[in-house]
Order: sequence, then C-alpha cells, then structure tokens
Amino acid sequence: MKLDKIDLKILAALQSDGRMTKLRLAEAVNLSPTACWERLSRLEKSGVITGYTARINIDKLVRRTTVLVEIMLKSHQQSDFQRFEDAVLKEPAIISCDATGGGVDYILKIVSEDIDAYQRLIDKLLRLDLGIERYFTYIVTKNVKTIDPLQSVIADGGVVEAFG
Repeated sequence: MKLDKIDLKILAALQSDGRMTKLRLAEAVNLSPTACWERLSRLEKSGVITGYTARINIDKLVRRTTVLVEIMLKSHQQSDFQRFEDAVLKEPAIISCDATGGGVDYILKIVSEDIDAYQRLIDKLLRLDLGIERYFTYIVTKNVKTIDPLQSVIADGGVVEAFG
C-alpha cells in the first residue's frame, strides 16, 4: 500500500490530536469529508492506524527513574535469545527492549520507582539465570528529545510504501 503526502498529513494530524472530528481532520488536510473518510478507513483497514490512545504525562502521576541497560548474553543460540526475550516480556517495568547488532545484544529501557527498585529488577533477572553475561547501566538524567517515528518519515516527504 502506498501512502502519499495527504495520507501522511492525515496520520500526522491524528497523532497531534486523535480526538479531532472527521470534519476537522478533512479541513486540516484540505479534503472533502467523504474523501478524507475513505482515506482514513483505508488506513485503519490496512493496519497503518492500529488504534487511538491518550498520551499520559507519567511525571504528573508518580516520581520515576528511567534507566537504559545494555545486555550481553553468554551464548547466542536462538533458545538463549528466546528465553531472555520471554522474561523481558513479563516485566512491566521494562518498557522497551531492542535487540541490537554490534557490541551488545539488547538495549533495555526501564522505568522504575527509584534506583533500588531498578536494582531489585536486575537482581531478579540475574537470579532467573537468563544467560546474562554482562550488563551496563545508564541512568537517564534528562530526556532531550522524544518524537514519534512518523515525524522522520514526514520530514523526508514524498510517497511511502507501507509494509505488512
């Protein structure tokens, strides 16, 4: 499925305000309501739009500590990766886990109550014998930039081939 500039404008407008009316969305992208609705329906049916959510400022709710962790496994068999990934999926404090190529196997993003809670989580992962050889901890002192990946696609402009 090819996405053109208008499709990308629809996606950007919805990311900015997922609660906007369909009429306001049509106005924002300079389409008739019917044409806009057809495009929106196509984006939903194709799975490009998977849902509508609210962005919550977690800092307004609780104090938290964000930690980035590099993980290196002892062994690199598929079963070792699977065992580690299965354990990661069960931990709600691990909000992101990326398998990487290069010097480390995984980079985790952990949000915990404090450093002590983070260390308890790491101790638990080590006790589970997941094959962790080494880990390096980086305490996030300040978030400098967070954007949705769509913004980089829109910045490139043009037509995009949607996968899946």
